[in-house]
Amino acid sequence: MASRRRTRVNSKISQLPDDVKEQLDGLLLDNSNSYQDIADWLNEKGFEISKSSVGRYAIRASQATQRVVETLEKTKAIIQAVEKNPDLDYTKASRIVMMDGLLQKVSTAEEEFQEMPLDKAGRLIASLSRTEIYDQKAKRDWKNKMEVALEGLEAELMSKIKEDKDLSREVSAMLRKVRDKINVEN
Repeated sequence: MASRRRTRVNSKISQLPDDVKEQLDGLLLDNSNSYQDIADWLNEKGFEISKSSVGRYAIRASQATQRVVETLEKTKAIIQAVEKNPDLDYTKASRIVMMDGLLQKVSTAEEEFQEMPLDKAGRLIASLSRTEIYDQKAKRDWKNKMEVALEGLEAELMSKIKEDKDLSREVSAMLRKVRDKINVEN
């Protein structure tokens, strides 16, 4: 028998009018208010909501806020890294952040495993790993193509400047520097 997967919480608090919910959020931000004080305030306004409902809502709101803060911090770190290193592959940085998030989810997911099937988490990790492998292969292929192109250019230049030995040595030295730079960058 397939179990129903809950994706949204439908509580009495989620059904409150927006203006009351905004006031509730403001009361929760003030640590001098207890959950019982807030439940009493809601009851005075005509909404029958228990102290435990207020507490559960506060926990969900806090968790959602924490996720937003963490996401903003990670995005800010990627932006700073790209600003400092314009040649940085930001998609690779994004994959690293995503892999970090997935690994955190896997390592701390005792309860969350019930919501996210292990095979799905495994597929996501495998997909990210494949992307990294494809990225490495593309870099190797690019490097090989550059090497072939440089060898062809060198052969063509050398045939043209064969008569001048000094010029031939200078061009060879320049091409070696280009090769070294390509090897260092990759």
